[in-house]
Amino acid sequence: MAANATLNSGGHQAKVPTTGAEIADTLEATTDATPDLVSTDNDVVHTGGCHCGAVQFVVMAPPVLQAVDCNCSICFKKQNRHFIVPKSKFKLMQGEDSLTCYTFNTHQAKHLFCKTCGVQSFYCPRSNPDGYGVMPHCLDQVTVERVVVETFDGLNWEQTIQTSSIPTRSKVTQGKGDAKEAEKSNQ
Repeated sequence: MAANATLNSGGHQAKVPTTGAEIADTLEATTDATPDLVSTDNDVVHTGGCHCGAVQFVVMAPPVLQAVDCNCSICFKKQNRHFIVPKSKFKLMQGEDSLTCYTFNTHQAKHLFCKTCGVQSFYCPRSNPDGYGVMPHCLDQVTVERVVVETFDGLNWEQTIQTSSIPTRSKVTQGKGDAKEAEKSNQ
């Protein structure tokens, strides 16, 4: 859809959000647009997608992203730097039918690619089957302050995952306000 596209709805011209910033503004203005997304303290609405625009998503994450640079066989070949979020913080807005999946070895990781442009903007990692690995370079950069990258020795995956904090990153943590409310209800 072209930038500044409009829809004719019952005789009214309505602007259709076409850029990541416009989608984020629309989501922030419409509180029920993504009622199933979970937000914790410091999260912002990030939008992103593939190169051709067929796949678009929204993810709740901090403005400073903690990315993983893995050297396992597939991550090394495709330069898979990603940050991990719980599934409850990710919503595919469009393009489910545009995705194709590649698996290998244990078949636990689901590497999802756009059928049209070939870009992997997110995937389901083996380390976090209850979350998504999102590629920071596929986000609309207006909400990203910076990306902090840590290395992960994926060539020795079985040993490295035992001492890594990565499996905990797909768990929803309570925000400060939520923790106070939980504490009150337990009294």
